[in-house]
Amino acid sequence: MKAKAKKPKTKIKMKTKKTFAKRSKITGTGEIAIHHNYVSHFAANKSHKQKKHLGKATLMNETDVKRNRQLLQG
Repeated sequence: MKAKAKKPKTKIKMKTKKTFAKRSKITGTGEIAIHHNYVSHFAANKSHKQKKHLGKATLMNETDVKRNRQLLQG
């Protein structure tokens, strides 16, 4: 029997999580911009002011940035 040739060990690359990449954007300063939750469902119960503010994008909280930045490292 022939001995199997060993493959060289390579570093495994992490893939980009496409679902998160489609819902977020990295700004020019390196922050992560995301859209608000709770926008469309039960809209009749929300005030006009609340719906207006929920429609705009916001920056992600600092506590979540480190964990979520890994999802974009593809």
